[in-house]
Amino acid sequence: MTKGFGATSTTDDVLAGRNLKGKRVLVTGVSAGLGVETARALAAHGAQVVGAARDLAKAEQATAQVRAQAANGGGLDLIELDLASLKSVRGCADALVADGRRFDVVIANAGVMRTPFGHTADGFETQFGTNHLGHFVLVNRIASLIAPGGRLVNVASSGHRYSDVDLDDPNFERAPYDPMVAYGRSKTANILFAVEFDRRHKARGVRATALHPGGIKTELDRHMAPGELDNLVGQINAQLATAGQPPFQFKTIPQGAATSVWAAVVAPAEDVGGHYCENCQVSDITEGAISPVSPGVRPYALDPEHAKALWARSEKMVGERF
Repeated sequence: MTKGFGATSTTDDVLAGRNLKGKRVLVTGVSAGLGVETARALAAHGAQVVGAARDLAKAEQATAQVRAQAANGGGLDLIELDLASLKSVRGCADALVADGRRFDVVIANAGVMRTPFGHTADGFETQFGTNHLGHFVLVNRIASLIAPGGRLVNVASSGHRYSDVDLDDPNFERAPYDPMVAYGRSKTANILFAVEFDRRHKARGVRATALHPGGIKTELDRHMAPGELDNLVGQINAQLATAGQPPFQFKTIPQGAATSVWAAVVAPAEDVGGHYCENCQVSDITEGAISPVSPGVRPYALDPEHAKALWARSEKMVGERF
């Protein structure tokens, strides 16, 4: 395992001295925040990045710094992807497959958080449909493009601690909707998807991992009411104080994206494959009821049988077998 990196490490720290020339990486969600920084760091070290975004005009403007800092043969191309529409997801995947060029890494970074109750274009609960099912279809449709030795990196969250997936009621048709529970379900699904994808593809040298980037102030909180984030942090700090732990601190965006690039191109594949990472390290499994921002991953998020069941349920929901 690589040493020397932690919660305060930045993308530049993690990639110092790395030459990524010749590497090709797909990053979803490159119109803001972590996606832009992930693409910037990779391109600055020579990688050819394909950035996927729902709003290409917004992404074009947001990624000007990516192109400006690209070096050593690195660069950026954009492709349209609306994860809340399987028509868009399939169109994006079809275009990538038709292009035929392989990827060394796919970073499933895009996502939404704490949205009001609603549905995607295909009738799925917004957060589960966007965060999990959209990526599930995209990644599986382009799985053959991930080169041997390549990786899938799913950006999940410590928010998985709020809830396990509910395979019997994924769209809240019976249970009352809670935006944080829905977010937790979708992030648990991100981890379980990585576990099963890793099992299915490791024989050909492709590994998958999931991660928590840390708490970062990005556009992800745009659905929260004024003051809601401050109240949530206050509750978290009260829990931490009770447990005798220091207060929560937000990461900068370069610190938040560090674990993504670490898991993608720095950490040994055999160390991160099938695991959950945070702070540029593989996380321990924890049952404790400490704050949701405390380190560790819930056992249900790494359970292999649970991962298989989610895969089967996801296939049924999207009407496609992989």
